[in-house]
Amino acid sequence: MKRPACFSTTIDLSLAEKLKTDLQEQGFALSTPPYTIFSAVKKGVSCTLYESGKLTVQGKEMQPFIEFYLEPEILHELKFSHPAATADLTPHIGMDEAGKGDYFGPLCIAALYADSEGIQKLIEWGVRDSKRFEDETILKLAKKIRQSFMYTVIRLFPAKYNELYAKFRNLNRLLGWAHAAALSDVSQKSGCKKAILDQFADQSVVNNQMQIKKIEIDLEQRVRGEEDIVVAGASILARAAFLDGMQELSEAHGAKLPKGASSIVKKTALTLVAKHGADILPKIAKIHFKTTKEILE
Repeated sequence: MKRPACFSTTIDLSLAEKLKTDLQEQGFALSTPPYTIFSAVKKGVSCTLYESGKLTVQGKEMQPFIEFYLEPEILHELKFSHPAATADLTPHIGMDEAGKGDYFGPLCIAALYADSEGIQKLIEWGVRDSKRFEDETILKLAKKIRQSFMYTVIRLFPAKYNELYAKFRNLNRLLGWAHAAALSDVSQKSGCKKAILDQFADQSVVNNQMQIKKIEIDLEQRVRGEEDIVVAGASILARAAFLDGMQELSEAHGAKLPKGASSIVKKTALTLVAKHGADILPKIAKIHFKTTKEILE
């Protein structure tokens, strides 16, 4: 299994002083960048503890550092060296979305079902939250997942997205509707009645849509839900669908559409409006973003 280049986890801040002292004794040089409690570096390993409790480790020698010190002394679990030991192997559906913060491109919602054998397979493949991977890796992993698992991806290109947004008048309600639809579809395919969602809003948003659709499933909504490997797999499917959608739109309109909502995105939109007129925006962009107003003004 290929391990990620950076390992991140969250620790109880009451352990910060012990961690700091231990690292000093191990020869780490310490500093205090903004928003951190400390950052520690020595040859082959760097370790940063943030004020939030998030801990990141990277470097060529991070594996022995994590396996022989961090896991036994600080974490007291084997999330890095033996992820299968801490994974939830109960068959379940995982759900996540991609594209909601991007001005251009589709909104993509994915639901993925995996049984215990499938979860082991995802672990072996090194599946993690899609934000940890480069686009090329996401596309390759998504292809493997699609070939081996039951899943549903709902991809709302801008024309349909804008139509639905006008109806729901709220992104979270639109997401709740789409997640409920994807969940219902995968549940019917697999017969599974247990699901985990990477929580994006108040739990009532999705629960209300499930009641409307008469979906009876044990749904757990988690903050940082992508720490569950099936949710992480769903995040990869959603992100891959978004990347493919961006490519399709770029080819259709003869311009490379950038991700996100940066000044580069605004500049690209201005160029396209100058060339094709304002009518092009509903075809390529989520027009309720404030970027639209800025462009048209």
